[in-house]
Amino acid sequence: QVQLVESGGGLVQPGGSLRLSCAASGSIFSINVMGWGRQAPGKQRELVATITSAGLTNLADSVKGRFAISRDNAKNTVFLQMNSLKPEDTAVYSCYGGNTYSQRSYWGQGTQVTVSA
Repeated sequence: QVQLVESGGGLVQPGGSLRLSCAASGSIFSINVMGWGRQAPGKQRELVATITSAGLTNLADSVKGRFAISRDNAKNTVFLQMNSLKPEDTAVYSCYGGNTYSQRSYWGQGTQVTVSA
């Protein structure tokens, strides 16, 4: 009963920036960690960034120093700021919500990010 809806994807040139947003609704009280995953063509989904209920963040090595995750609790929204984008960042980016105790996982439908000249 958790709904996650992403927005902000699009086409950007290498070196550019995008900011993704994820609006959460439903039984969001059941979520203690949120984040972003991505899936490139021909590859499995990888977890890019997470943020806990306490505000602790973690980034994948591939995006560390370039991406940042944050949240606005009042608006039930999670953001992914993507800077210095590379062609290899091209993927469908999906919002993730989970509960580490119940093992429940929720995913949004994703938004396409394409980095190309």
